[in-house]
Amino acid sequence: MKQIRGNMDASKRQFAIIVSRWNELITKELTVGALEELERHGAKNVVVIHVSGTWEIPPVAKKLLTSKKKVDGIIALGCIMQGATPHAKLLGGDVGGALMGLQTEFATPITWGILTPDTQDQALDRAGLKMGNKGREAALAAIELADVLSQIE
Repeated sequence: MKQIRGNMDASKRQFAIIVSRWNELITKELTVGALEELERHGAKNVVVIHVSGTWEIPPVAKKLLTSKKKVDGIIALGCIMQGATPHAKLLGGDVGGALMGLQTEFATPITWGILTPDTQDQALDRAGLKMGNKGREAALAAIELADVLSQIE
């Protein structure tokens, strides 16, 4: 029986982080966590692309996937704070659907480091306080999935 497992060596891979400036207090911490994990796993080729909001992440991801400069994985970071209207749920669903569509179309990892908390406290917890750092987790998932996909012929 053959088993495929992801090697956590990022040294020969190119990664991009697309990060929203909206809710920057949170997204800065997510970015720091992602960069630390990429560095810890040997990544030397990382580009960080700043966009105004989470809504702007999918077109940048598509441009990366169709450009001549190949990326092995994209880490999407943002924070969509829930409010009194359904706007945040719609935004999160649309962005998530767009990124999943790109990920499957191009067979390239686009990991979800986009928080959808109800409160700022919940966001802070997920950006490095009580609940770990979801930017770190998204970076680890990108490293692992990039290697798994490279092993499938």
